[in-house]
Amino acid sequence: MKTRDEWLALSQTLEFRNQAYINGEFRAAASGRVFPTQNPATETVLTEIAECDVSDVDLAVEAARTVFRAGTWAELDPGQRKRIMLKWADLMDAHRDEFALLDTLEMGKPISEMLSIDVPDAIDCIRWTAECIDKVYGEIAPTAAGTLAMIHHEPAGVVGAITPWNYPLMMVCWKIAPALAAGNSVVLKPSEKAMLSALRLAELASEAGLPDGVLNVVPGFGHTAGKALALHMDVNVLAFTGSTRVAGMLMGYAGESNMKRVWLEAGGKSPNIVFADADIEKAAAGAAAAIFSNQGEVCIACSRLYVENSIKDEFMAALLKASERYRAGDPLDPATTMGPVVDQTQLQTVERYIGSAIEEGGQVVLGGQPEYQPGKGFFVKPTIIDNTHNGMKVVQEEIFGPVLAVSGFDTEEEALALANDSRYGLGAALWTRDISRAHRVSRKIESGMVWVNTWGEGDSTVPFGGVKGSGNGRDKSLHALEKYVDIKNVFIRL
Repeated sequence: MKTRDEWLALSQTLEFRNQAYINGEFRAAASGRVFPTQNPATETVLTEIAECDVSDVDLAVEAARTVFRAGTWAELDPGQRKRIMLKWADLMDAHRDEFALLDTLEMGKPISEMLSIDVPDAIDCIRWTAECIDKVYGEIAPTAAGTLAMIHHEPAGVVGAITPWNYPLMMVCWKIAPALAAGNSVVLKPSEKAMLSALRLAELASEAGLPDGVLNVVPGFGHTAGKALALHMDVNVLAFTGSTRVAGMLMGYAGESNMKRVWLEAGGKSPNIVFADADIEKAAAGAAAAIFSNQGEVCIACSRLYVENSIKDEFMAALLKASERYRAGDPLDPATTMGPVVDQTQLQTVERYIGSAIEEGGQVVLGGQPEYQPGKGFFVKPTIIDNTHNGMKVVQEEIFGPVLAVSGFDTEEEALALANDSRYGLGAALWTRDISRAHRVSRKIESGMVWVNTWGEGDSTVPFGGVKGSGNGRDKSLHALEKYVDIKNVFIRL
């Protein structure tokens, strides 16, 4: 592992790609407008990015549609498509330090987390999905004698992808890898808070052999470029990760335009249930990681902690000790476990929720209000608020910051009622040594994902996504490919 000084020196050699990537080339926005992207740890401007709008989205979709109709990628031999994507993954691997730095500088994620989680996961996603290309078969239906019914999986066409800022590289790969593997063309609108790694990723895709126009990147704001993509009549599928509020808007835009399919991975307010028979030290370490990793800017963050009252005092002592390893610091320092939140708006959001929790009777037992010093980064202390209840804003609303709300329970039925009392249903965790309880509770929790005696684990083989207000889409696994294909029935009378 490089030292902080070595990472800093390497960061100063980077050349930022800061234009739109359309039809295989970098180009300025049609309007000529640009906007700054900032390092949240230093509040300095890294570069100015092309501000794409409707005109640029139209160009990108036209390029994507043209190459799709030509069949340059969609009709390419599956084995050749696989080889190109595998080469792309190899190029990412060769540039892993660069990708780690890009997201660390632009989003504030600790460099050690980029190297241990984000970059390896992104590369694995491309590789694993590439290997699926020549292993997904069509079907023959069991029809009557004298007939043949074939069921084909065909690429849907042009896929619009809108991705978030909290895991910039990883979330982009989760969206575009299965879309491309299925044979589609893609127009990507990364978050306006984190675009640099997406632009570099597209450049390497072309270097690997991806035909021009198959992958396009249009940086810009959600209310302009994102809205244009969602309303575009020539976009067949829209895939999104972000807030529940925006997810609802995108569904409306699809209805206003061409009824495009919309796959949504939206907000979360995940519960973490600790039963009295749990391994207290492991559960406490897991609870701390589940809220303080990535500064709490995690859609599956377990920001609601429910602890069985008979062990609550003992558990809280263990939790406070486990939380000591999370201290905000320079994200380029490999020893740092928490970087800054992404910008001042997010800092103010965290401040507002902590203040409301105190006003509603919550007891701050760790951290508290951020002590912001202008020009020195948007750093927030890990915060734990005890004596909360499900009627409080800090319990019901997604914060996207390192703020944990804690309350107790007495029975399994009460724990389930508290856990399910939420508009969200993305992730959940539970800690118990009772295997029957683990199965029973995990089945009754209203969530797309449940972790038992762990948190956040998974790989490319398992789907990622939620229910209720957390959306309807699934990233990763073979189920991700299902989002980006049309199913065609060809019925033949022999």
